[in-house]
Amino acid sequence: MSLDIFWFLPTSGDTRYLGHSDSGRPATNAYMRQIAVAADQLGYDGLLIPTGASCLDPWVTAASLVPVTQRIKLLVALRTSLGNPTASARQAASLDQASGGRLLLNVVPGGDATELEADGVFLTHDERYAASDEFLTIWRRLLQGETVDFDGKHLKVRGAQNFFPPVQHPHPPLYFGGSSEAAHELAAKHVDAYLTWGEPPAAVAEKIADVRGRAARHGRSVRFGVRLHVIVRETSEAAWAAADELISHLDDATIAAAQANYVKMDSEGQRRMAALHGGDRNKLEVAPNLWAGVGLVRGGAGTALVGDPETVAARLLEYADLGVDSFVLSGYPHLEEAYRFAELVFPLLPGKGKVTVEGAFTGGAFDVRAGKEKVA
Repeated sequence: MSLDIFWFLPTSGDTRYLGHSDSGRPATNAYMRQIAVAADQLGYDGLLIPTGASCLDPWVTAASLVPVTQRIKLLVALRTSLGNPTASARQAASLDQASGGRLLLNVVPGGDATELEADGVFLTHDERYAASDEFLTIWRRLLQGETVDFDGKHLKVRGAQNFFPPVQHPHPPLYFGGSSEAAHELAAKHVDAYLTWGEPPAAVAEKIADVRGRAARHGRSVRFGVRLHVIVRETSEAAWAAADELISHLDDATIAAAQANYVKMDSEGQRRMAALHGGDRNKLEVAPNLWAGVGLVRGGAGTALVGDPETVAARLLEYADLGVDSFVLSGYPHLEEAYRFAELVFPLLPGKGKVTVEGAFTGGAFDVRAGKEKVA
């Protein structure tokens, strides 16, 4: 067994402390390239590039990373509610060619309805998934080389073609995450890998069983992944102290305001994240080593695995035992935590190895080797 371990690109900015603090890092393209190069060199398998009104454009960002990375896959958000499938197919094929077949797509039908309205999208939750179904039906056929005529409720094309095939056949793999019944049906019908946010293992098992059963009814199979934050340190005590430190700048008013905003969203996944803790600082360990503190003020994935390397690796393998073969991870700040997780946990995971050299002296000219000081 080998696990795919992805890292996250913080295209809305980065920080050492959640909430209001003086530790914010702006989402510059230079910083995004720095994280991407580090993740590539450390041996991460992929890099999730998110989308949203507060994020850098994922496609432009991904294109900027192609020439500075070597092997890492780029998991780029595909907003099916924005744009049209013919142009998106052409865009995907072009980026897959430019990257040498390193493109993956993360299908995003919706999100925050208020944000979508600002982008000119006025569809209900289920309407967005119905439109996404039509979009992906057209998109997949185009990248398979078909000429497409399609007349649906939301989308219509006539004589649509894609003249520049992607490197990957039949198309770059589709990833997707969603917790509603409509989302599970979309995953079963169209995507290659279903991602869930980090819920307790029993809840993840239920989701996997439902999507797997639905996919079988469509004559398909689907891979599974989990999106999580990680807080790993050499000792468990240090890891939990780091978790407490991450939210040490949060006050109750900030938490309440964030939670009130999430209640307005029509996302089932966001509802499930908020229900894990209810905005209560005293109810954050929602399963062994699964900590919901990030979700106090961050939308989307709100849980982190916290502990020493052996414990975090064991928790990841518990998800793997459920059928998960991919993990999309992140940590604050993302540059430093990419190194920390790779150095501490990679040696404990199947398919990964050490990223440091055991016993190496790296202090420069004044290293002590075999009891003898080197002096310049």
